[in-house]
Amino acid sequence: MYQPETYAITLFFMVVSMLCWGSWANTVKLCPTYRFQLFYWDYIVGLLVGVLAWGFTLGSTGEMGQRFLADVVGAGKIGAIDSIFGGIIFNVANLLLVAAIEIAGLAVAFPVAIGLALIVGAVSSYILSPAGNPVLLFGGIALIVAAIVCDALAYRMREKEHRATSRRGLIISLISGVLMGSFYPLVSHAMSVPHGPGPYATSFYFVVGAVMCALVFNSLLMRQPLDGKPPVSIAAYFQAPFRWHVWGIVGGGIWCTGTVFNFVASRAHIVGPVVSYSIGQGATMISAAWGVFVWQEFAGAPHRSKKLLALMFVLFLAGLCAIAFAPIFRAH
Repeated sequence: MYQPETYAITLFFMVVSMLCWGSWANTVKLCPTYRFQLFYWDYIVGLLVGVLAWGFTLGSTGEMGQRFLADVVGAGKIGAIDSIFGGIIFNVANLLLVAAIEIAGLAVAFPVAIGLALIVGAVSSYILSPAGNPVLLFGGIALIVAAIVCDALAYRMREKEHRATSRRGLIISLISGVLMGSFYPLVSHAMSVPHGPGPYATSFYFVVGAVMCALVFNSLLMRQPLDGKPPVSIAAYFQAPFRWHVWGIVGGGIWCTGTVFNFVASRAHIVGPVVSYSIGQGATMISAAWGVFVWQEFAGAPHRSKKLLALMFVLFLAGLCAIAFAPIFRAH
């Protein structure tokens, strides 16, 4: 399997991960009126296509470790089970996040869930596998959390009518954040145990867990949506335009690419899981950039909102640089 051997290539993998995690949701915008529960069936097809594509290409080349199929078949039970449970936890967290956004709005749900996920995931990953300069690392994380808060405030000011922050929406956001920050330590542990799978095989088992969970959890959300909308039937899936299915698959493939690249980067010893995960979670700012510069979401926003957006990008870039330098300037 292919594994980056220099920090420059590893950093490239982490940046690609961040770009993919922050960009896949654009495919949702390209499917107007397509209920997310239906979109998700195409999304998980994209996950499967993506993980197999990377497994049989990068995962089957290079001199390090085993080839993809051999690694999948020969993985120890503990590593495979941890990876599958990581996929299950992520899938629940992702669906809860979407529901929380529908209930409480992007300005509340996203910073609460992703900010909490960043803190939980980074701290727990550092405890399990400390790597990098802790001052630069956690200083960078604090700057990114501050950037997420600025992003939330900017969205809040943009809204002409503030929706009430319901207790249910806030609780779902908190649960989503804890779960979103909990899947990565499981995945990291899976790759570090004896006979644990490599990053490409781990990604495969992770996607298997996400698909297994979606078959149950997404089916339940179709019948009982958390956002208060009417139930949706599977018949609506087959009535959707073909291009919507294509965009759903593309969205899953983009997210899967980010995940595979992130897992691969986390196995580079100079980097470690905490740096890889933290840079990947900068996806929030990438998503905001798409909203500002492509979708023109702030075209008519007040001036104060735009100033907060500028501050957000400054904080984000500063935090990203601090985390990127953390593996180089190690504490002595």
